Amino acid sequence: MTLPIFRADDDPGPSFLEVLRRTGLEPNWGELPRDLAPHEVTHGTTVVALKFADGVVMAGDRRATSGNLISHRTMEKVFPADRHSGVAIAGAAGPAIEMVKLFQLQLEHYEKVEGNELSIEGKANQLAQMVRGHLPAALQGFVVVPLFAGYDLRRGTGRLFEYDVTGGRYEESEFAATGSGSLHAGTVIKMSYRPDLGRDEAVDLAISALFHAADEDAATGGPDLVRGIYPVVATITAEGFRRLPDSEVGDRFRALVERMSQPGSTTTTGTTPTMPGGSPR
Repeated sequence: MTLPIFRADDDPGPSFLEVLRRTGLEPNWGELPRDLAPHEVTHGTTVVALKFADGVVMAGDRRATSGNLISHRTMEKVFPADRHSGVAIAGAAGPAIEMVKLFQLQLEHYEKVEGNELSIEGKANQLAQMVRGHLPAALQGFVVVPLFAGYDLRRGTGRLFEYDVTGGRYEESEFAATGSGSLHAGTVIKMSYRPDLGRDEAVDLAISALFHAADEDAATGGPDLVRGIYPVVATITAEGFRRLPDSEVGDRFRALVERMSQPGSTTTTGTTPTMPGGSPR
């Protein structure tokens, strides 16, 4: 395939989606198989994001389900969008991952054409347009609902956005959660959230939220100490997007289990605490 050439008076500008549209390569979200039921499609479940003193923490469990079956145990749901932003996905996994890849390309294309990063508001608006374009598939039951977060270099603070299936974009001042376990995860964060949380406190709170969501929601996967599978946790600060190593996340989960196993804890079963998802300590 040769690269497309546009006349000076017909330049698509910095929009990668417009380039795809002009070349007939724009994804058509409405062309999903009509005989495919939503429960037969792999779905990602719970993701959370919360602001802290130096930026934003994003986290997502690793379980993907197809109806009542666990289809994947190591799905990635938190991705860098560019150097200073990230996106977390819940819903129909295939379209969600394709949307993330297009979003990453759009931001890279804009920066190459314009020579500067798109503003945080611009990035959030671009993702909103993609979610809106996916509405035909969402109406068939193949819903994709992401979270978007980034560090605003102009304001010197972290910012966080959530969406609805129609492409509605809403900025949150503290935290957000989406996916099947979002109610439980959001409640845990709400009970302990403070705007001045430090990095370690914010990471521990996100981990605790996913832990308790997995304890209540069958579609949300808890930490698997046997297989060494832990949720994906990332921070976004002035230094950029950074994914925490599994070793650090694992250590933090073990510390959480130790605290929860103390006398009087509601998660203690006899003398052996059980991890959400069924894995013994």
